Amino acid sequence: MKIGIIGSGNIGGTAARLFAAAGHEVALSHTGPPETLREAVAKLGPRSRPATVEEAARFGDVVLLALPWRTRESLPANALAGKIVIDATNPYRPDGGLYDLGDSSSSEEVARAIPGARIVKAFNTLFAKDLASRGRSDLPPDERTAIFLAGDDAEAKSVVGQLVASIGFAPVDTGSLAQGGRLQQPGSPIYARPIAGGDARAAIERLPGAEKPSQPGV
Repeated sequence: MKIGIIGSGNIGGTAARLFAAAGHEVALSHTGPPETLREAVAKLGPRSRPATVEEAARFGDVVLLALPWRTRESLPANALAGKIVIDATNPYRPDGGLYDLGDSSSSEEVARAIPGARIVKAFNTLFAKDLASRGRSDLPPDERTAIFLAGDDAEAKSVVGQLVASIGFAPVDTGSLAQGGRLQQPGSPIYARPIAGGDARAAIERLPGAEKPSQPGV
């Protein structure tokens, strides 16, 4: 699968390495010139390339957002329309605090910035060190570390679930972009807590306000 990645920091860079190692094609981008990523991309192998943000958006069958949440308005909305977009952002302010979103959620605000994109909130609850080290394709799904998914597009969630499984994690559905997305935000009991897939599904069912999510195909 072709995967565009917008943001080359801890999460974006780690995800790029995992996707490339799993055999996917990767276009890695950040706000600077693509040439500044050549050394990083060279370490990913021949199926990877540096790109501008817009090039990465147009390249990917799936596009991962791993940039600061506050910069979402700079995303190339036209290039992302109709794409499956993984929102790995969290609503942190520059000082480390959280923006007050009122009745909204961080991924709902991302969806407003890129209308027409098929948003799936995922890859936002693990630290980069856990994402880098906990993938285990040799384990059955319920024993793998969970990566949570929320969204309103069942097909998009299934595709993202397959990507998650391809890098050795367990896709665990938390529900809709609104309710399920809130369960994945900072401060939730499942945020920044590595947990096995089977235990994660049981934990979600006990959370206040949890929906009855489906399980993406693995």
